[in-house]
Order: sequence, then structure tokens, then C-alpha cells
Amino acid sequence: MIFGNIYSSMLKEQLAILPAPLSCAIRYLTEHDMAAHEPGVFTIDLDGIPVILQVLDLKTGDRSGLRPEIHRKNIDVQFLACGGPEEAGFYTDDGNGQVEENLLDTPRDILFYKNDPAALEGRIHMIPGTFAIYFPWDVHIPAIQSGDTQSPIRKIVIKVPLDSCLPDSTR
Repeated sequence: MIFGNIYSSMLKEQLAILPAPLSCAIRYLTEHDMAAHEPGVFTIDLDGIPVILQVLDLKTGDRSGLRPEIHRKNIDVQFLACGGPEEAGFYTDDGNGQVEENLLDTPRDILFYKNDPAALEGRIHMIPGTFAIYFPWDVHIPAIQSGDTQSPIRKIVIKVPLDSCLPDSTR
């Protein structure tokens, strides 16, 4: 998992060390007004790689009502365009999670785990401009409310195919 903010003074250096498709995804977020984008699901082209762009209007919620998720074919680039704040939970997928719903073989490429109170879950505090990149081994729980109050958020998710970030020898 990698996270940062598009307004960081170190963004240029951060993008320089990322695989090109992930760097392109973050640059896309900096070059477009995602707060003004129409909601929905779109296929866009990032330097010749088709990716899915999701523009979601959500409300943050209590952690207990949210499910941990993973993806296997895609890397999630999640971005808070406006609203919030939002917290995002994360932990490493050690293979011991109890599956609640498996949709990995569908276009959604998502698996939900049951909540595990023993999981060593970290948190990212997200404000507008914050992004988080979740790899297939990163269990993540987006849209957690910060404090006691729900907040509306505009969440952007760019789904980058995992194989577009792998060296040719491992594809």
C-alpha cells in the first residue's frame, strides 16, 4: 500500500518511483477536477492502458458496518476528491480471512472478508487530495467515518490492471 496527497511538495518524486500505470493514474487525478466529474463508472485510457474510473458519492459510516475487501486482478487507486474527512482501514492479507462474499470472478473483481477483530488494522486519515494505492495483498476498508459523525464524500477509484504494472517477464 502506498498513500500520499496530490498537493504534497514531494509528489513529483513519489510519482517517479511508481510503476508507470500508477503514476499515470495519480497524474490523471491532478489534471482533472474530480469533484466536478459526473458520478458513474467509466472506461478511460491512461497511456494505452484501459482502466476503470469510478466516481462515487458516498457517506462515511461506522467501521462495524463496513466490510474489508481485496481485489486480485486490479490495483485500486482511491482518492478523496471532496468532502470528508474519511478514514481508510488496511491490513495485510495473510490468507486467513473468512470470506463473506467472493466476486473475484466477476467484472467487479472483489472479495469481501468478514470483519476480524483480531486483524492488526491500520488507518489512513484522508482529506481532499489524499490518495491510497491498494495492491492485491492489501485488505482495505474505505469510507470509515472520522469521529462520531458521518460525512458525505466524493470518492474516486481508478482500477489499474495488475498485469500492466508487472515486468514483461512475469506476465
